[in-house]
Amino acid sequence: MSKSVNAIGWAARDPSGVLSPFKFSRPAAAARDVHFKVLYCGICHSDLHTVRNEWGNTRYPVVPGHEIVGVVTAVGPSVTKFSPGDKVGAGCLVNSCRSCDQCAANLENYCPDLVLTYNSLLPGSAFVTYGGYSDVMAADEDFLVRWPDSLPMDKGAPLLCAGITTYSPLRYFELDQPGQKLGVVGLGGLGHVAVKLAKAFGLRVTVVSTSSGKRDEALGRLGADAFLVSGDAAGMAAAAGTLDGIIDTVSAQHALPPLLGLLKPHGKLILVGAPEKPLELAAFPLIMGRKTVAGSMIGGIRETQEMIDFAAEHGIVADVEVIPIDYVNAAMERLARADVKYRFVIDVGNTLKAE
Repeated sequence: MSKSVNAIGWAARDPSGVLSPFKFSRPAAAARDVHFKVLYCGICHSDLHTVRNEWGNTRYPVVPGHEIVGVVTAVGPSVTKFSPGDKVGAGCLVNSCRSCDQCAANLENYCPDLVLTYNSLLPGSAFVTYGGYSDVMAADEDFLVRWPDSLPMDKGAPLLCAGITTYSPLRYFELDQPGQKLGVVGLGGLGHVAVKLAKAFGLRVTVVSTSSGKRDEALGRLGADAFLVSGDAAGMAAAAGTLDGIIDTVSAQHALPPLLGLLKPHGKLILVGAPEKPLELAAFPLIMGRKTVAGSMIGGIRETQEMIDFAAEHGIVADVEVIPIDYVNAAMERLARADVKYRFVIDVGNTLKAE
């Protein structure tokens, strides 16, 4: 494993966001690195933002993908956690400084020098990380999770972002106690997983959506306890002051005051979506109920493993549409229109072939 590894993937070259085949090399593996064959990779909304440079920080060419599962093919001489043939998952980060307070607390995701799985620079080099829309991956063993045999790899892949993004705030903000009342705003890739996790924790879940057409899906198949249309002033008023907390998954512009009105005194509104423009926040609704507005971003590797094991124990998977790699541009267009229930997953192992 001393030489660089040739790889193939699909990359965007400019802000059009159009992806096409791309040949590149993974850097020579370090002593603690694990190489694995990518079998499945989910498509996250962050991928769409990045390939189109909507956050203004894209380094082209960019190979997206941070919901990656596969099988180990080779390990470095110092690797102790994994062996060839093991199933593994890689999420949103592949390295960190290992020495700051956040890393010491197993919160590598908040490390000031974290290295993202794609579109990020490896420490001490000019190498830009490439993600899971590719045939092979390499990562330090400390940044991989062991994949349970009982958890389907295709339907489980999105948990490496959508799952941990919603699991972590439920745990940290103590919104995981049976009987608590939780609101989930937005029923998309993040929201539908949040509902499943919350129900597994024993919470009473209210889905808040702009679309009344999602009522049957939320109450019937996903098992939510209540459903609110955010534009229904009467319905929102009737539910005022009933929720202990809210997980807000929406990445578009939306009003926060109506959501704050749903919270009990001391309630918590947790933002996990990432709108392109700032949201307006009035002080008065917070002061009157000592309410909290906070944010949360994925989780550390230890917590990600905890989440994956919890999902396996409770049979939690994402609702996915599995696609071939050559459908990825159409999938991106559909994702931009919210035309997917609820996550695209690329069948990398069977459809990404060298030309």
